[in-house]
Amino acid sequence: MKSHTEREVKLAAPDGFRFPRLDSSVNGLTIVPLSRRTLTATYYDTPDLRLARWGLTVRFRTGDNTGWTVKLPEGEGGPALVRRELSFDGGPASLPPELLDLLRAYLRRDQLGEVAKLRTVRSGVQLQGAEGLTEVEVVDDRVVVYDGRTITGRFRQLEVEATDERGADMMSVVAERLVAAGAQLDEVGPKLVHALGPRAAGSPEVPPVGLHPGSQAGDAVRAALAAGVTRLLRHDPGVRVGDDPEDVHQARVATRRLRSDLRTFRSLVDQEQGAPLRDELKWVADLLGAARDADVLLERLRRDADKLPQRDAGAVAGLLRRLAAERDRARVRIREGFKSDRYVDLMERLVAFAQVPPLVGDWALPASDVLPGLVAPTWKHLQRAVEQLDDPPRPEELHEVRIRAKRCRYASEAVAPAVGKDASRFASAVASVQSVLGDHHDAYVADAWLREASTVVDAAQVLAAGELISLQMLEAARLEGEWRKTWAKASKKSLRRWLG
Repeated sequence: MKSHTEREVKLAAPDGFRFPRLDSSVNGLTIVPLSRRTLTATYYDTPDLRLARWGLTVRFRTGDNTGWTVKLPEGEGGPALVRRELSFDGGPASLPPELLDLLRAYLRRDQLGEVAKLRTVRSGVQLQGAEGLTEVEVVDDRVVVYDGRTITGRFRQLEVEATDERGADMMSVVAERLVAAGAQLDEVGPKLVHALGPRAAGSPEVPPVGLHPGSQAGDAVRAALAAGVTRLLRHDPGVRVGDDPEDVHQARVATRRLRSDLRTFRSLVDQEQGAPLRDELKWVADLLGAARDADVLLERLRRDADKLPQRDAGAVAGLLRRLAAERDRARVRIREGFKSDRYVDLMERLVAFAQVPPLVGDWALPASDVLPGLVAPTWKHLQRAVEQLDDPPRPEELHEVRIRAKRCRYASEAVAPAVGKDASRFASAVASVQSVLGDHHDAYVADAWLREASTVVDAAQVLAAGELISLQMLEAARLEGEWRKTWAKASKKSLRRWLG
């Protein structure tokens, strides 16, 4: 499997549009014509076009040796569409198992089938730098859509793609020239959506829920669940690929927030269905936790290693390799867990639960009347944990305060869109407490790992570990003096009047 990030602006070419003659060079880049090619692409999806509605595409294409490709949305950069493109080996006869595994959280137990076939005649130009490397590619695609052998549609689309970060600014310059020549920003977007029409551009199976001051309490439940399930789905493929620690981080945050939301809204949700979901989400969070904790520890020790004498570099590198190996083993356990029937069953249940939450109690009352009372207990638990601290507080006590602060923050953030800015300001203040104590906890986690590693490594690594331990304890001491300041701000009465 190969992966890269695709950044492109898609433009619609109206009837009569003529591709403008570009200068021999644009801002110092040389214009090189592309040879005309004919591409044939077969697109695959579920019967309900689930992938398209989530913004994903799966295709097999001939004419340019790309073969199997999956495109995952990664956001927008101005008018540019940003997608992660993954390529897989294999012929057209069957879908590659690795591709199916990548999309398992979306497919669950449904099958992919052919949904569209497109034939594209492509021409265009490349903009190359002084070293002959392409920075921007501009293509003019004339597309014919087939259903079997029957032509069902035609359209023309221009694509301006930056092949790397250097081409991003030039991409915008070229797109502006094409618009000046009569092209228009393509509001439809991907070719598959052009081919299949409005059904492919419909809402995802878990649509977002907007909140406002007049929302019902149940709307806040729907919004929180939809956001959490969507976050988990969005980052699931990246967790499986395993090349970006942020995917593991965001997937773990999704599971933690979902568990927190189910706890916060437990009086509004049928617990016979909600409680088992919380248990299964804890299993996933624990799977992700080992890898995420190792990533955080690696980043921390790499940063601190730069403060040590150069003569310790080799010993530190050995320690980091040991930690990286632990992280890699944790990633293997994640992939195994994500391939299991248990995980597929959980995703099925989560999606169904988010689509139609089993609401009970006061769910139909105004959110502003109900939700503050659901957050108030999380604040009381946090306040009690602080009041019961020893003097000076022990590390494990401060860790408990951090956990309570996180729960209070998550609960406040879940209700803020319906309750208002007071909840947002309160959540931000509590988040500062969580952040400082999180760094404090990380220092002690690093200390514990280094001490344990020191029992099985050579003398040079023991010495380096000791130096790193000293840095952790200095950092912990500094944070022990800082966290009280953040607590003083978070505990102001003016910030929590909205709790009632």
